Amino acid sequence: MNGESYVLITAARNEETYIPKILQSVVSQTVLPKIWVIVDDGSTDRTGELVMDFASRYDFIRLIRRSNSRARVFSNKVSAINEAYDDIRDTSFDFAGFPDADVSFDAVYFENLLSKFRANPRLGIAGGRVLENQSGDYVERYGSSEECVPGAVLFFRRHCYEDIGARFIPLRHGGEDAVANVMARQKGWEVRSYPDLHVLHHRPTGTAGRTVWRARLHQGMEEYFIGYDALFEAGKCVRRANEPPYILGSVLRFTGYLFSSLTRQKRIVPADVVRYLRQEQRRRIFEGVFGRQEDGRNRKGEA
Repeated sequence: MNGESYVLITAARNEETYIPKILQSVVSQTVLPKIWVIVDDGSTDRTGELVMDFASRYDFIRLIRRSNSRARVFSNKVSAINEAYDDIRDTSFDFAGFPDADVSFDAVYFENLLSKFRANPRLGIAGGRVLENQSGDYVERYGSSEECVPGAVLFFRRHCYEDIGARFIPLRHGGEDAVANVMARQKGWEVRSYPDLHVLHHRPTGTAGRTVWRARLHQGMEEYFIGYDALFEAGKCVRRANEPPYILGSVLRFTGYLFSSLTRQKRIVPADVVRYLRQEQRRRIFEGVFGRQEDGRNRKGEA
């Protein structure tokens, strides 16, 4: 498709269980990427070996190996992605995607995604809906929003990505995807998650290298560092009380947020981005649609 070339960047660390699924998904696409850079971020398993096997058969796949002996933290992933983007910055392409190493999708996923951009010149970030395994069935992730694309499937128009600095902000507890969504909306770009495009996520959100209990605590910390409004965070925790682990998960989430707030942890997200996010969230509160849809559109400003 003329004028619709795209590149992909994936950071992977000890993903030998899941990475074969996305490798097969991408090489099976009806519209292939121009380049797919996979960063092996210090894996100690067969991740790099599996990628090299595919790279030997598909010349658009490039493997970068990073030495990383540190604990698994989200900021390492962001650093790997930013470095990979710098390596291909001078390449000509129109779109850039950053899929996680533990997802998969059908063969027409990127062809259909590109058609969404073709139909809407103001579309800056798009992606499919993430489905997760619950008791053997893949169902839509709780809290999905039409106006927030999750990090596992972020796909940018290049002009949009460069408009927000062409870099993700390295937050220790994650949330760089949510910040990118906010920054794009702040710049006037549209952000859309499409329910007709399905992406299977093969590991529960936020549990890489940690238990679900610890994941909920860190999600609260993540939302503090992103800049969530305290009242919005409290309401979000109440709404998610029926998300496993029931009730306690919400308590842990708010504890993480409250601890970070009370200890006055320093944020690195720009102050103007935090203000814009809180304006969005407070608007949702004051409109009286907290946790509900309005005019067929889902919540805005929620990660």
